[in-house]
Amino acid sequence: MTDAVPPVEQPRNPLHGKTLESIVAALVDHYGWDGLGERIPVRCFNLDPSIASSLRFLRKTPWAREKVEGLYLFMLREERRAGRG
Repeated sequence: MTDAVPPVEQPRNPLHGKTLESIVAALVDHYGWDGLGERIPVRCFNLDPSIASSLRFLRKTPWAREKVEGLYLFMLREERRAGRG
């Protein structure tokens, strides 16, 4: 019998529980494909962009995924600041 380790709670991590698909979709909703391609200049955002092609690329490319996650965190901070002011 094996003891299952419960998942670690991360209540202060805004990426916890978010799928890569939901992150990309939120960025596209906020910036649009053109804006996303300007901020992170990769082909999957600039040439015939789609969620599916972006996910394939980002899952294989750790540096690009880090940039997407960083931009998502930046977007959340900006939204929080705009909500207060």
